Parts: sequence; C-alpha cells; structure tokens
Amino acid sequence: MKSATLPALRVSPDLRLAAEKALRPNETISKLMEASLERFIAHRNSEDEFIARGLRSAQESRQNQVYFSADEVLEKLKAKLAKAKSSAP
Repeated sequence: MKSATLPALRVSPDLRLAAEKALRPNETISKLMEASLERFIAHRNSEDEFIARGLRSAQESRQNQVYFSADEVLEKLKAKLAKAKSSAP
C-alpha cells in the first residue's frame, strides 16, 4: 500500500521548538506528529463510542421507564470499590 501525505501544518515558532524539545532520540517531528494523530483518532473514537452508549442507554431508559437515582448508582459503585479493595492483594 502506498503511503499518503497530510497537508503541511503551520505552527508558531514556539510550538515548533517545543515539539523539537519533546523528541526522543532518533525520532522525527513527522513520526511524533503521526503518533500523536493516531492517539488522537483512537481517543476520538473512544469518545464517540462512549457518547453512543450513553445515548442508547438513555433511549432504553425512556422506553422501559427504568431510572436510577444518583444516590443508588453511587452506592453500587461504592460497594464495587469496597469489594475490589478487599480482594486486592
């Protein structure tokens, strides 16, 4: 598969200097930008999936008329946390 290019990115001299200072040995700004873009895309996909799950859950709650108060949810979370802490080494 051929590689593709992205448009040139214009940045301030300060940002360019900060990027150069952040480079690891044998790393290029191009590789840093590519890795950053890959992480951003993964993060954006996770955000989108999180929002979609929330919207589906809200729709399901409206259809089933089953709702939980914040206090109920917090109590269940506290119980889970206590259980996890008690079984941790």
